[in-house]
Amino acid sequence: MLHKKKILTLLILLALPLISVQGGKIPENTAIISTFSHARIDSMLRENASGDATITDRIAYYSRLFLGMPYSWTATGDGEWALLENQPLYNLDSTNCMVYCEHVLALSISDSWDNFFNNLQQIRYQNGIMGMRTRNHYTMADWLPENRWLLSNVSKKVGGQYTRTLTRTISHRAFFRDKGIRDLRYIKPDRTLKVDYIPLKDLEAVENRFQNGDILALLFANKEDIFSAHMLIMIKNESGMFIREASNSRWTTFETPWETWLKKTAGSSRYAGLAVMRIHPELNTPGRIILPWDIQSMK
Repeated sequence: MLHKKKILTLLILLALPLISVQGGKIPENTAIISTFSHARIDSMLRENASGDATITDRIAYYSRLFLGMPYSWTATGDGEWALLENQPLYNLDSTNCMVYCEHVLALSISDSWDNFFNNLQQIRYQNGIMGMRTRNHYTMADWLPENRWLLSNVSKKVGGQYTRTLTRTISHRAFFRDKGIRDLRYIKPDRTLKVDYIPLKDLEAVENRFQNGDILALLFANKEDIFSAHMLIMIKNESGMFIREASNSRWTTFETPWETWLKKTAGSSRYAGLAVMRIHPELNTPGRIILPWDIQSMK
């Protein structure tokens, strides 16, 4: 049982060495969760949901199980029946930045395999309706607004006086046309949106305001048609602050100390800063799980 007081001990026991790309090859899959059967995941979810861990406690727990999982641009799609991207609806053998965050969140709010699978589709799609046009493609324009029942952008709260705002126009019409889709019925209209964020140069000044389990979006500095370049998970525990991510920089899923990540990223001209997404406090209570059929009423 995943009791809150025992979570750090369990995480230490599950620790894995980080792996790196050698000779340009994708690293071997060493993720713990890739060795689990559906039945074992179901048992793990039921046991962990019966304890006093919060959703963010479980984010820390489950996100570690993915460390060492290979990165793939096409880890998931809309299922084998889909017309265009027919990769699976879930994947525990390869991942990418958004897929990693989605799977970890779905596991962290679920108490069974069936509820995990259905919660995952609620997170990935508008109202859980599976398909290319209803998938939450853009982190800040689709994914966060459609998951406002679970998270909110708390960048202004975290950033305080350092908070800045980006304004960009998101076009699903252009996005789908680039994929060769000609049937543009039922898509969202072009939208001009504003997103709060914390500039890279100011992150160190507010680092104590980050919380364990925060979902982070690394925003482009100089693109007009997209906000987010990358999604990450913030981990805070007795050992310090860490970034967990699935990235093609190493073609795997790995953990980096916050100070190291910040030093590497802060000087980049490619990125503007971080948007911080956080589980709603009223949901992040001991033992709380979310059932798929309750999500619609939470919106």
